[in-house]
Order: sequence, then C-alpha cells, then structure tokens
Amino acid sequence: MFNKLKEVKDMRDQAKQLQNQLSQESVTTSSEGGKINLVMDGNQTVVSLDINPELLTPDKKEELEKGLRNVFNEAVKKIQRVIAQKMQAGNFKMPNLG
Repeated sequence: MFNKLKEVKDMRDQAKQLQNQLSQESVTTSSEGGKINLVMDGNQTVVSLDINPELLTPDKKEELEKGLRNVFNEAVKKIQRVIAQKMQAGNFKMPNLG
C-alpha cells in the first residue's frame, strides 16, 4: 500500500518537473503568408498572437478565421511533439497502479 503511494508521489513529482521544463519551451507558427503569427509555450498556453491589421476587415473574415485555425492547430501539433520528446528523454514512467 505504502509502495503504491510512494509511486504516485514520485509520478506527481515527475509531472511537476516535466511541467517546469515544458514552460521553458515554445513553438512559433504562422499562417496567411506571415500575416498571423502565434507563439505557444510547452504548457499549451498562447504566449503571443500577432495579426496583421490588413486581416481585420469584414471582407477578410473568412481568411482570418482560416488562418487562426491553422496557426492554433499547427502550434498544438508542434508542442505535442516537443512534449512527447521531453517525456521520452526524461524517462517519464507511469507506475503500475493496478
């Protein structure tokens, strides 16, 4: 019983350590020819979003929506790859709790 609790505590400590490492990571994506730029950190928080004012007109609404979808989706994919690499490199192991 106490061994399982120790494994859970170790896992929680590893997760905190990984989260701290990931907060130092970031990815940058752009869309619409560089008119939309997004930076996301390793905790999947948007750090910055820059939109060219040219896209902020009613006739560019669809282009803006498409561009925002693209930069967000690409940033999430990139940061998930970083997370997977960090977990593998850090030997992050899930204990057998069963």
